[in-house]
Amino acid sequence: MNLSKTVASWGLGTKFVVFSLALLLLVQVAVYSVVRTSINSNVRAQLTQELVIGDKVWWRLLDQNAQKLRQGAAVLAADFGFRSALSSGDTETLRSALENSGARIGAPVTALLNPEFALQATGLERASEAQFAPILQRVAADIGKSDQNHQLELIDGKLYQFVMVPLKAPLTIGWVVMGFPIEQSLANDMFGLSGIHVVLLTRQGALLVSSLPVLDQAALSALGQGGEIRLGADTLVVRHSTTRSDITDVQTYLLRSLDEVVAPYQQVQLALLVIAALGLALFGAGSMVLARRITTPLHALVGAAEQLSRGEYDKKLPALRHKDEIGDLSRAFDHMRSSIRTQQGEILQLAYWDRLTGLPNRTQFRDLLQQSIKASIAMQNSGPPVTVIMLNLDRFKHVNDVLGYAFGDRLLVAVAERLSGLISADIGEVARLGGDEFAVLIESTDAMGALPVAQKIAASFEEPLTLEDQTVDLSAAIGIASWPMHAQDVDMLLSRSEIAMYVAKRKTTGIQIYDPALDSSSTQTLSLLTELRYAVDHGQLRLYLQPKLTLADNTVVAAEALVRWQHPTRGLVPPMQFIPFAEQTGFVRQLTLWMFEEVARALPALRADGRPLRVAINLSTRDLLDQDFPAKLDAMMAKHNAPTDAFCLEITESAIMDDPQRAEATLNRLSERGFKLSIDDFGTGYSSLAYLKRLPVNELKIDKSFVMGMETDESDAKIVRSTIDLAHNLGLSVVAEGVENQLILDKLIALDCDEAQGYYMSKPIPLPDFIAWRTKQQAATA
Repeated sequence: MNLSKTVASWGLGTKFVVFSLALLLLVQVAVYSVVRTSINSNVRAQLTQELVIGDKVWWRLLDQNAQKLRQGAAVLAADFGFRSALSSGDTETLRSALENSGARIGAPVTALLNPEFALQATGLERASEAQFAPILQRVAADIGKSDQNHQLELIDGKLYQFVMVPLKAPLTIGWVVMGFPIEQSLANDMFGLSGIHVVLLTRQGALLVSSLPVLDQAALSALGQGGEIRLGADTLVVRHSTTRSDITDVQTYLLRSLDEVVAPYQQVQLALLVIAALGLALFGAGSMVLARRITTPLHALVGAAEQLSRGEYDKKLPALRHKDEIGDLSRAFDHMRSSIRTQQGEILQLAYWDRLTGLPNRTQFRDLLQQSIKASIAMQNSGPPVTVIMLNLDRFKHVNDVLGYAFGDRLLVAVAERLSGLISADIGEVARLGGDEFAVLIESTDAMGALPVAQKIAASFEEPLTLEDQTVDLSAAIGIASWPMHAQDVDMLLSRSEIAMYVAKRKTTGIQIYDPALDSSSTQTLSLLTELRYAVDHGQLRLYLQPKLTLADNTVVAAEALVRWQHPTRGLVPPMQFIPFAEQTGFVRQLTLWMFEEVARALPALRADGRPLRVAINLSTRDLLDQDFPAKLDAMMAKHNAPTDAFCLEITESAIMDDPQRAEATLNRLSERGFKLSIDDFGTGYSSLAYLKRLPVNELKIDKSFVMGMETDESDAKIVRSTIDLAHNLGLSVVAEGVENQLILDKLIALDCDEAQGYYMSKPIPLPDFIAWRTKQQAATA
């Protein structure tokens, strides 16, 4: 009653001021409450999203860390001394190399396993080797079965990241496994990148790694409950990571400071309070005008706060013309929105873009492919097809080995720029899937329609790339697959385009469209390859020799070495049933080395009677393209103390023509070492004459189709005569193969041919039979 009388007694000015101040105060309280509520909601939503993305970034960091570690392991796997020690079975050298390599790159656990993941050697101390042996074998087997290239493993309370790289020659002859401890530095990198803490605990609650400076037992116990925990004066939001399942004994928690995220908003709230105080003071003198100037922009800021709480960071906050605190508050809000959007963009850049080339990475490419297929399915009649062109650079590893990884990275950037220039946005989307592997997504086009684009890409590689005054010739194997013709989902489409790409690389065809037959033969190929590898390792191959007769004195001074497969169930397997397959798969290089090994081992027996004997061995295209082939022969000759002049290397014209420059370089290196070189099947090619004057050839071997036809076809006889004259004019000796009767032999003697071989003299026979046959032949001519 007294208050009512007092108010009633106030003058109009006092009432206006009091009610104005009360109204302003009410508005400020309402705005502050809405802003505070919106901020709390927005902060928690933001933290949840940051932790989800941070979860992906953490595992991506582990993947990138594993990739760096694999590079270190790959250096050891490519080391010549290490491979030589493996070939010779020198366990101590292997242990020393593993220990030194592990110490150099910070890998305390190093091991070498055979192709079946059995332990061969470790870089561990003897006392630790027995403890780690079963763990290493299990880890290697798990990595081999999974599609990941690394695995986490908890050992004696310490978390290790294991990587495994194959040891190829060229097929896998072993595995190098290295274990690197997950250190505090990786968690610190995660925090420095995203502001998110990482804590790794065992299932029993023991702390493994933490980026938090202090973490007491109470906080450790609270982590498993999720939500929010108090750590000192700070509140942290917790997320339990479940992204990976390759290790179940370790719990991964990601934590983000709530107070740190709220701090900028608290400044906004403080600014609001300041504005409210100023408004109250001004309303004491200005009333309605000031109320209108303050409440209107405050309502705008309330809408902006709600906009931020919904995660709408791309919408710019409304511009205010005020040059006072309200305007500053609006600009602070907009700056905060812009900063959050920038941070989110950086995180998304890591997750979906290749940092080296700026192209979409495999994850984004898969998403784009998924979207294209879904959009096509949504159309009537299943919609237009979607095609993937996948390409892999040839000889890129050689570039890295010779010019370094930094140059290789710049070369990848140059390739990406060239592909981006070729493939415009209206044609397709270019992505880098990893390593030297790129892909192109083309919509509304089937495989045949995409073939011109693939041909355009292949043609672009005909122009060498020039970087830092270094010219590099590159080519690429290209595979093409289309949805829905070749696959019904995204992963199958990527898999089948990759299958086509590797077929193109293996067959050196350049471009290959996927065909179901490429898959159907893979299991048969794997089975035959396994059997052939088993045959080499378990002594099922046999060395046969076919004599070469010197026509001048009817003596045997040379022979051709041939391989036969004595299968335990199928008997003697004809060469045509496994040699073409070996050439196709590249296993022919192992067969060639086996031939050299057997001949070098048999040379003392072949020359036991004091008479010289030269043994011819056939080389394939893959042998000539192997830059390390001469070095391998050097090691083998030194191992058996075998002279190089006891060997004649027979090369077909087609092998030379596949890559003349590389073949010529390899042949020159072999000739410098003293090997005699012979052109096999001469006359069946079409370009070899241009290379005879450049290649260090000692001998021509006339193809048996011409020799066998001499008896009835005068044209074949003329070809043989001309070939012999040509060879002699060039200073080369001549060998005629396919001599089936005495008439052909007499004609070759009349044509002054140097040597001959064929079933008339002897078919290919085992080594002991050859020695006996040669002794008998020598006695007959004495």
